[in-house]
Amino acid sequence: MATVDNQTLIDAWRRLLTGSGTSWVLFAHGTCVVLEHPTGDVAEQAVGILREFGPLHVATAAGDFRVLELNQGEGWLVTSHHPDVITFVPRDDPEDPSHLAVGLLGRSRRDLDGTELSVVHVEAAPPS
Repeated sequence: MATVDNQTLIDAWRRLLTGSGTSWVLFAHGTCVVLEHPTGDVAEQAVGILREFGPLHVATAAGDFRVLELNQGEGWLVTSHHPDVITFVPRDDPEDPSHLAVGLLGRSRRDLDGTELSVVHVEAAPPS
């Protein structure tokens, strides 16, 4: 499975979350944990969420996903069973652009992020 460079992922998530007022944490394979009301250390909170809700468990809700195609054609968002855990799949990544193939790719990247827990970027919203 090809990996996407960190700056491409960071730039994509910044575009997607601009103006949202949320904090977010990006993991190495493109999974983002969005935190509307973080408490304490943002990265630590995101790691805890992804540790619990990132790994794939077939035949459970952890295997579920939904694919959302982005309007600008830059790729897809693959949701998970946790509303704040989303994986970005860039347009050029999948060999097969069908929603099923993209969803499986995004889900497998979420699984990797949920087991490796490698934070590559933290974007903390300013205090309100």
